Amino acid sequence: MAFEGLSEKLNATFRRLRGKGRITEADVRAGMREVRLALLEADVSYKVVKDFVASVTEKCVGADVLESLTPAQQVIKIVNEELTALMGGTNSRITMASKGPTVVMMVGLQGAGKTTNVAKLAAFMRRQFGKRPLLVACDVYRPAAITQLQVVGKQVDVPVFEMGQGDPVKIAQEAIRFARDHGNDMVFLDTAGRLHIDEALMNELKAIKKAVTPNEILLVVDAMTGQDAVNAATAFDEALGIDGVVLTKLDGDARGGAALSIRAATGKPIKFAGTGEKLDMIEVFHPDRMASRILGMGDMLSFIEKAEQQYDEKQAAKLEEKLRKNRLTLTDYLEQMEQLQGMGDLTQLMEMLPGNMTKGIDPSQIDPRQFARNRAIIQSMTPLERENPQILNASRKRRIAAGCGLQVVDVNRLLKSFEMLQQLTKSMTRGRMPNMGGLGGMAGKMVARKMMKSKKKKKR
Repeated sequence: MAFEGLSEKLNATFRRLRGKGRITEADVRAGMREVRLALLEADVSYKVVKDFVASVTEKCVGADVLESLTPAQQVIKIVNEELTALMGGTNSRITMASKGPTVVMMVGLQGAGKTTNVAKLAAFMRRQFGKRPLLVACDVYRPAAITQLQVVGKQVDVPVFEMGQGDPVKIAQEAIRFARDHGNDMVFLDTAGRLHIDEALMNELKAIKKAVTPNEILLVVDAMTGQDAVNAATAFDEALGIDGVVLTKLDGDARGGAALSIRAATGKPIKFAGTGEKLDMIEVFHPDRMASRILGMGDMLSFIEKAEQQYDEKQAAKLEEKLRKNRLTLTDYLEQMEQLQGMGDLTQLMEMLPGNMTKGIDPSQIDPRQFARNRAIIQSMTPLERENPQILNASRKRRIAAGCGLQVVDVNRLLKSFEMLQQLTKSMTRGRMPNMGGLGGMAGKMVARKMMKSKKKKKR
């Protein structure tokens, strides 16, 4: 989980500050010493930590903070603002060409995940902005690099341009001509990498840059390499003049030092972050949202955006009608769980929720295997049982459990979650929102959101 250790330490520090009715300058400085240690343990560079703590301390010891009614909250607000500024302030977009295809040159060292993330980013631009991207195989040295790009390109349904083991500069030029002729409005160049930065690598990248004049040069770096990622970013920027960074494997970096150091060290923004192995697991890097996650405040905007991508208005209208008639079925419940699963990795979704919203959720049920078990149970039922779960007596439960290779206790657990969802929907019609746990609660919140959205549309 990204920033896990840093989040825990910062929140422990803030809890101590909140425990004081009034705080003094000494309390602030003691708290900032703990923040400093937490950032250093998170592998943030020493200079960045020193400047960050000095800036936060200067603002926190002012009279407006110490004499306010809620000084601890003011301190947290300042830390949040400074973390956001440290990571760039606002999210940065790809610079688009005014005429012809937008050329994005992807560079980086071997092992950072460059080829995979080229495909991820191309698919993201098509999915989110309706672009027609083209992937270009300019890595002619690494064994099977072209084949790998073709495989991931096929998986995300993005065409790949290649000319075998030829001259990378000529390949890039021909690819742009091909894109113009075939209506591709974005070209992603997958360039060669090395295990280390050397003169030959940089000279080749400079030659490609000179030949095609890319609109954007994005450096792909592995978050898990910590300060090495910052060093690589500095070296590539000095040699090529990068426009931004794609930070990969952020989900596997519990420290997060690279994310907090790159902008300060290079002045170049992190534009995208890879959050998992699946080819749809890439997202725009929002400094303000990431700062909120680090401080345990969640990231509801990203959560809602993911939910909207799974939102089906026709299905929601049918569901609302059933809810009005109190006819929610296990088939409906299964559909809601599948939509929730379609939003992405569940543990990452949990990180987006503020701490107080996750208290009622059983972490054991966040395992994706629980979805598979619930699906197997529901699919082992007859259509009559799915539509009328109240008829499930002991003998029917034993038959269902045997049919899916599980235990009666698993069937009962599912039915309990379903009953909780029914309670939620009844309360929603009365204007109340009960606390619910487990996957039933998460699925229920999606149902509730759809109901409320549908009601707002009708009022209009």
